[in-house]
Amino acid sequence: MRKDCFISKAFHLYYDGFRNMTLGKTLWAIILIKLFIIFVILKIFFFPNYIKERANDGDEPEFVASEMIERASPEGP
Repeated sequence: MRKDCFISKAFHLYYDGFRNMTLGKTLWAIILIKLFIIFVILKIFFFPNYIKERANDGDEPEFVASEMIERASPEGP
């Protein structure tokens, strides 16, 4: 691979930019902590596994299909 290719230039651009950051590192740490809270902590406490709680083991596809058909029917549930 040539030294002056686009991928090499782009890598060195970002590498030098992140290496020389001072305030940016703190901001990236805050962003990563917030993403962790959003995707891990909130998922555990506020979004339970609805299908696993209501369907029998191995019957998950049938449960989802019946729920979709029931909710899509014009009469309602």
